Amino acid sequence: MKIAVLSGKGGTGKTLISVNMAAVLQKSVYIDCDVEEPNGHLFFKPVDVRSEKVSVKIPVADDNLCNGCRKCVDFCKYNALVYVNDRLMVFEDICHSCGGCVLLCPERALSERDKVIGEVRGGVSENVTIISGVLNTGEVSGTPIIKELISRISREERPVIIDCPPGSACIVMESIKDADYCILVAEPTLFGVHNLDMVCELVRLFEKPYGVIVNKCMDGENPAEEYCVKNGIRILGKIPYDEELGRLNSNGLIAAWVESKRYRELFKSLYQKVAGEVQA
Repeated sequence: MKIAVLSGKGGTGKTLISVNMAAVLQKSVYIDCDVEEPNGHLFFKPVDVRSEKVSVKIPVADDNLCNGCRKCVDFCKYNALVYVNDRLMVFEDICHSCGGCVLLCPERALSERDKVIGEVRGGVSENVTIISGVLNTGEVSGTPIIKELISRISREERPVIIDCPPGSACIVMESIKDADYCILVAEPTLFGVHNLDMVCELVRLFEKPYGVIVNKCMDGENPAEEYCVKNGIRILGKIPYDEELGRLNSNGLIAAWVESKRYRELFKSLYQKVAGEVQA
């Protein structure tokens, strides 16, 4: 079973829930798809870490073969190619590595080279296998790295917790496309409702079953809860505002491992609710 944990913005508690949920299972896999700023490893502190580079294909022009027909320039919808001063130029930062220009070139003046954009790191921590993606600074898109991450769990039989990037961009879509269930993490504020509505729309678009966890709940009004009730959205749980839980999290500790069974039972219960939803 693959469970994706996502939110409309950062700081809602998405990683808190992801790492603790993976930690309470007998055996699990934690995937950190927040490749621009992965931090799951700070909690798990994995050992036996191995890394592999992730590359994309970038077109390279041979000036001796190029006749300036500009067919590749016209083809590229991202404007990654331009022909100026009798020379074809490639703007790597906006190339989407589709390979169409290479196939289209009638003179075979275009070939491809590998460009490293990041890496995938894997390790273990207690009963959890940790796999993280890291996007190199300055790179535009982490989608190829997330594709590599997801490909590694395609036949995984253990429960998989996917810690998605915040928001609803392409990297989030790539993170949830193979998920069996989506957990949406929201804050109990009007701003939290705005971001919750955004990711609700995304998971509906992908026709994924989903439920909401409202984090940092306090006494009084709870706009996120009201939004869920009004729209018939399943509330999987409400995590109260807890200074001790916040302290553990800010210190890079997994509450389900280091504290009383209260936290273990909390996150185990959340997982069991999701498992019940998937099997229903």
